[in-house]
Amino acid sequence: MPDALTVATAVAALALAAWCGWAAYRDQPTKDWHFIGMAVVSLLAVIQLVVGIVQLARGEKPEQGTTIFVAYLLGAFACIPAAGLMSLTERTRWGSITVAAGSIVLAVLEVRLYDIWGG
Repeated sequence: MPDALTVATAVAALALAAWCGWAAYRDQPTKDWHFIGMAVVSLLAVIQLVVGIVQLARGEKPEQGTTIFVAYLLGAFACIPAAGLMSLTERTRWGSITVAAGSIVLAVLEVRLYDIWGG
């Protein structure tokens, strides 16, 4: 797993968390701009999913097991879209908090993916 992609995804997720956290602090729901940010972070997660699957298909193996690696990849892929959908149902500051929390979860998943791969 390319370290640069993992770091970029984690940093983008933390930036999104800070942005949505700031919106929650100002008592604002998620806005269209936040969803654009979620799309960017989700795109990075999709790229990471594809790269991970390609590396597994080429025969490369994660240090701590393929099953757990794929599970974490799928979790990282689904994290931000799930938080975004939940924020749509809660059009208050709690929607922004949900996206901020999901972004922090994604950053933690990225650290764990790095460890599982053998970083």
